[in-house]
Amino acid sequence: MLRIISLLFLAGLLVQGCAPSGEGQQEQSAAADTSTQFVTTDIHHARGFTIRYFRDFKLVSIINPFGANGDTIQYILQKAGAAVPKSYPKAQRITIPVKSLAAMSSMHIGLLHFLDAEDVLTGLGSLQYVFSPYVIDRIKGGKVVGVGRDQGLNDEKVVEMQPDVVMTVGNPGGKMDHYKVLREAGIPVLINSEWVEQTPLARAEWVKLMAALLDKEQLVNEKFAKVESEYQRLTALAANAAKKPTVLSGLNTKDAWFVPSGNSYMARFFADAGADYPWQTTQSTGSLPLHFEAVYPKALTADYWLNVGFDPADSRKSILAQDSRYADFNAFKNRQMYSYNNRVNALGSNDFFESGSVNPHIVLADLIHIFHPGLQPGYQLYYYKRLPE
Repeated sequence: MLRIISLLFLAGLLVQGCAPSGEGQQEQSAAADTSTQFVTTDIHHARGFTIRYFRDFKLVSIINPFGANGDTIQYILQKAGAAVPKSYPKAQRITIPVKSLAAMSSMHIGLLHFLDAEDVLTGLGSLQYVFSPYVIDRIKGGKVVGVGRDQGLNDEKVVEMQPDVVMTVGNPGGKMDHYKVLREAGIPVLINSEWVEQTPLARAEWVKLMAALLDKEQLVNEKFAKVESEYQRLTALAANAAKKPTVLSGLNTKDAWFVPSGNSYMARFFADAGADYPWQTTQSTGSLPLHFEAVYPKALTADYWLNVGFDPADSRKSILAQDSRYADFNAFKNRQMYSYNNRVNALGSNDFFESGSVNPHIVLADLIHIFHPGLQPGYQLYYYKRLPE
C-alpha cells in the first residue's frame, strides 16, 4: 500500500511539473483557440522582434530594444472592443489598425511609404529631415506636426494629439521610463530597433512590424517577398563576378575613422555586392573607431572609396581640402569615390536614410553597378553618385 501511495504522489508531482502555469498556461490556451482572425506574416531575417498571432490579438516582442542592456518589451495588438487577454500584464496595448502615428525617425516614413500608409503619420520628431513630397505637403497643411524627440520630446503636445502609438528609436542609452508621461496618458510607445540588425534584409524586415500595426500583413508579404527575391537574385549575380575589387568606407573625422565592422549591415552589403572589404572578418557589429594611421595602409590600395562625403555639396576637391593625405589613395587618383547623396531635396533631406532601409535591393544594385559596371547594362545609380570634381 505504501508503495502505491508513493507512486501516486510521484505521479502527481510529475503532472504538476509538466503543467503550464501563469502566463505560459494562458498563452497556450490562447494558442489552442481557433485559428487567428488575422492574416499572418513570418519573420525570416530580423532578430530584434517577433510577432505571434493568437485568435484575438497579436503579441509583439521587441528583443533587447536598447541594445544588450535592454529587456524584452511586449505589446498586445488588438482591434477596438476586443477582450484584453489576462496574460502579459506588463505589455502595452495598441489598438489596431493604427490610424494615427507619431514617428521619431524619417526612416519610419519609409516604412509607411512602403505600405502606402503615409497618411497615418500625424507627428514627427523633427520636421526638418523629410524627403517624401507627400509628407512635406501634409506638414505644410498642418496635418503632420513636430513633437520633438529624445530629451526634447514635447510630452504635452503628444498627449494633446493622442496618437494611437508613438514609434521611437531604441538606443543604448534609452529607457522606457523616459516615456512615463505618455504611458500614464494611455499612449503606447513602441520601440523600433532596426539598427541592431546585421544584414540589409533584416533591417528591411522591420517593415513587417509596421504592417502588423496597420493590419497590412497581406500587402507586406507580397511586397517584401519581391524585395527579398530581387536581393537574392542580385547577390547571386555579383557572386559570379570574375574579380572582387577592394573597397574603403567612410571618412576620417577629427581623431577617428569609423569603418563598418565585419558584422554590420554595410559590411554585408559590400560582401553581397561582390567586393573585398578589409575589415570583413572583424566580429563586432556597428562601427570600428580607428586611427587614420590604421586605415591608411589599406586605403592606399583600395579600388573604391564609398560613403565619403556627408554633405550633398561635397566634391573630390572638398574632400582633399580636409586632409592632403587623401591624394595618396588609389580611389582618389582614379576618381572612384562615391557618396549616398544622389537623392537629396532642397531642404537637405536624404532619401537614403528615409527609404533606403526598405529598398536594400536598390542599394545593392547601386553597389554592384559601382563594383561591376558590366553586370547590369544600362543601370542608373539611384541612391549613390560619383563625387564630382
